[in-house]
Amino acid sequence: MCAAPLIEKIKARIECAASCGFVNYDNPTPVAAVVVEFDGKIVLAHNRSWRGDFYGVITGFVDHAEAPADCAVREVKEELDLDASPASLIGVYPFERMNQVIIGYHVQATGTISLNEELDAFKLMSPEDCVAWPTGTGYALRDWLRSQGHEPEMMKLP
Repeated sequence: MCAAPLIEKIKARIECAASCGFVNYDNPTPVAAVVVEFDGKIVLAHNRSWRGDFYGVITGFVDHAEAPADCAVREVKEELDLDASPASLIGVYPFERMNQVIIGYHVQATGTISLNEELDAFKLMSPEDCVAWPTGTGYALRDWLRSQGHEPEMMKLP
């Protein structure tokens, strides 16, 4: 606001070096990540924008004035065209690389899978065959699998 240089006073919080009071909080974006259980299997999907063959859980940004659990159910409908049971919370996880807070949910889903324009492929995995990954959405999958009595292998990221 006053054109003075900005400095990092507290980790990830940038403030004015002078005294005009400007603070860039850079608050994280809330994202719902959904472990979708369908016919006893877990739905993992591939986003069109991803390179390689990584498959992940269903995710979406929480809209203004939307409850995160409602976002989870909405994203399952939008991305897979499935009807989801009310979402149950798995946990909340940081995803620093994207400045996001991942809110993990589990749903049971019914219907016929039909991918929207964001996704180009999906696979159904038995819970005991799922491999988790060491980032926010992968931790949600890991924790849900653990709650079901499965200890997943953790993928190594490059």
